[in-house]
Amino acid sequence: MIELENIEKIYRSEGVSTPVLKGVSFRVEAGEYVAVMGPSGSGKTTLMNILGCLDTPTGGRYLLDEIDMVKLDDDELSRVRNRKIGFVFQLFYLLERATTLKNVMLPLIYAEEYPADAEQRARNSLLEVGLGERMNYHPNTLSGGEQQRVAIARALINDPAIILADEPTGNLDSRSGIEVLSVFKRLHRQGRTIVVVTHDRFVAEHAGRIIQLKDGVVTEDKAVAEPRDPEAELQDPERREVAQ
Repeated sequence: MIELENIEKIYRSEGVSTPVLKGVSFRVEAGEYVAVMGPSGSGKTTLMNILGCLDTPTGGRYLLDEIDMVKLDDDELSRVRNRKIGFVFQLFYLLERATTLKNVMLPLIYAEEYPADAEQRARNSLLEVGLGERMNYHPNTLSGGEQQRVAIARALINDPAIILADEPTGNLDSRSGIEVLSVFKRLHRQGRTIVVVTHDRFVAEHAGRIIQLKDGVVTEDKAVAEPRDPEAELQDPERREVAQ
């Protein structure tokens, strides 16, 4: 599904060049659950922006479903983002004056044709993340974990093939974070491709594979022998505390 070949990203400002990604290459197959892990400044957020077609590389090739994203114009990239990719960010980016249902429906505004079943699709997305009883609540009445699950529901509204999550548990307490990771695990079991960007090894170990990034290069890429089980961690506080 995803193939990166020698991806480079250089930022230039006032005659100064700053290389951020320095020849990153890897593949992600359809249905994989992958964590891209690295410290602050490693280039992982820049990499996510390229994967999500929010930014373009300076060099290299990015193939998504065998189509080179580097060759697409802004309108074509926008269509790819809307149809194939769901985004989940550390900051929830919810509209405070809109209900959870309306927040989840927002991406449909940018669809080429507003679907007649928009509200039902939003309801189904909220049910999928366990918020069926919170559809008419406003974000400021929800916990942080619930707000992030609204954001996940919003990411699901267009039935994307890929979920990209950037530090999705970064603003949450440990239990709320594990609840969010539990949602990702269920989505993965349904066959969705998930890429989580994180600095936290505990979060990364819930994935099936960890790609380690440091100073703009991949330093390690290996399978997780026994991915963590968030459902078990929710049921067993001691296991959760030891894990943390």
